[in-house]
Amino acid sequence: MGHWGYPGIITLMFLESSFFPFPSEVVIPPAGYLASKGSMNLALVIISGITGSLLGSIFNYWLAIKFGRPFFEKYGKYLFINKESLDKADRFFQRHGHISTFTGRLLPVIRQYISLPAGLARMDFFLFCIFTALGAGIWVVILACIGFLFGNNQELVLSHISHISYALVVTCIALILVYIWIYNKRAKEQNPN
Repeated sequence: MGHWGYPGIITLMFLESSFFPFPSEVVIPPAGYLASKGSMNLALVIISGITGSLLGSIFNYWLAIKFGRPFFEKYGKYLFINKESLDKADRFFQRHGHISTFTGRLLPVIRQYISLPAGLARMDFFLFCIFTALGAGIWVVILACIGFLFGNNQELVLSHISHISYALVVTCIALILVYIWIYNKRAKEQNPN
């Protein structure tokens, strides 16, 4: 990070947010640590991390739009995917894409791939960018702060990341349950019969 600077953070976080298996945990905490030493600026580390995450997600979104739907329409029958299931996915992301994208960005493994179904379903691009940036922003801020506070102790960094990852999973499950409850309640109010 010291040699690559902020463009390096953007590049590596772009890779992390696209389909390349590159963990953000090896990018942002070291940059946060460098910020604690005065070699980097913490705010710029966070902005660079979010920018890279958003750009990588947009790349996946674009790939899904460009190649996803035509591929599945042509070869989906071999994967037990038909036009009806694609249409259902479209409707789901039209109604619930914001919560799916936001929580997906906070969950391990899913964060790299949530852009693909969003693009495949042609989720509203502006909303996709907003909720991707929000979810990625929370994760980047957490990693940067961990690096800033504990960056000189790798065991503490890994321990805190692990605990926070579990907490985020539980939080996302709770958030989704609350969202479902509110959604169902509104649906019943609009259609009382």
